[in-house]
Amino acid sequence: MKKWSYLFVYSLPVAVYVAFNVKGVLTFLPIFIFYGLVPLFELMTKPDSSNPEDLDSLKRNRFYDFLLYLSVPVQVIFLFYFLHVVSVNHYTTLEYIGISISMGLMCGVFGINIAHELGHRQQRFEQLLAEILLLTSLEMHFLPYHNSGHHKNVGTRKDPATARKGEPVYVFWFRSQIGSYFQAWSLEAKRLKKRNMTPYSLKNRAFAYTIIQLVFIGAIYYFYGLLPLLLFTIASVFGILLLETVNYIEHYGLMRTQNESGYYERVMHEHSWNSDHPIGRAMLFELSRHSDHHYKASKKYQILESLPGAPQMPTGYPGMMLFSLIPPLWFKVMNKKLSTLQL
Repeated sequence: MKKWSYLFVYSLPVAVYVAFNVKGVLTFLPIFIFYGLVPLFELMTKPDSSNPEDLDSLKRNRFYDFLLYLSVPVQVIFLFYFLHVVSVNHYTTLEYIGISISMGLMCGVFGINIAHELGHRQQRFEQLLAEILLLTSLEMHFLPYHNSGHHKNVGTRKDPATARKGEPVYVFWFRSQIGSYFQAWSLEAKRLKKRNMTPYSLKNRAFAYTIIQLVFIGAIYYFYGLLPLLLFTIASVFGILLLETVNYIEHYGLMRTQNESGYYERVMHEHSWNSDHPIGRAMLFELSRHSDHHYKASKKYQILESLPGAPQMPTGYPGMMLFSLIPPLWFKVMNKKLSTLQL
């Protein structure tokens, strides 16, 4: 991918800004673009399975990092701009919904997706940026759960974010979100127990994150009022549902084999669904090259590779997310693909 391709995601805040300043159905403009036009274009675009060259140089190139860092002030500014416009302007019910869902798209693509990339970094500064982004979506527990739980247990029934064959996405949303929250608490409690520390302290990230989010919610209510808080809740829930839908399509039905001793095989390329469609790759910072990410989670997005043996989706992630919302069709296509893989 050309490095400038990743700037495509910054067309999202432009579309959201327009949505905040128009009336009627145009308040849904970001949804029309990113879950209407983008999937349509991807159906007409061939996948690009070529891999980056000179990986060391790409890894050291700070342009790719700054592109992520820039998302943090953009996300924070847009969140407070959203709270401002819904507190001082009067809209119809349709317009409130459109504006909230547009903000929710920011929460999912900027708030959670980029936090996922930064959350895998080792520097505390980058971890802090991930925490700020996740706060704007009320999804801070994602950090300890994803890194210590999902990456260890993916492809097993221990992992709430691994969708099971025949499981509708609407059921998965609740199982994954609730299960990941409680697993974050469990992981943090075990971590602190090893250090002879109580789990009910601010050293427990799940506990601290919960307190921070409650304070944040209280601050929004205090400074902006009840309606902006309710609309922010809609936005954050929509962003979380985008996350969970991505989780659903990433590992649907791909389970790791367990031996007689109870140990699971190593996470391999065949345990994640992938897409090489370039628009979705650019929009989601190579999230769709998910097998390589799970194979080595520390790899930066710009050097993720398309790997042999990685199951491929019919189209890009945005289109597959829409497709998953129609369970009968999803099962018909994806269960057939699973059967082929198992053969």
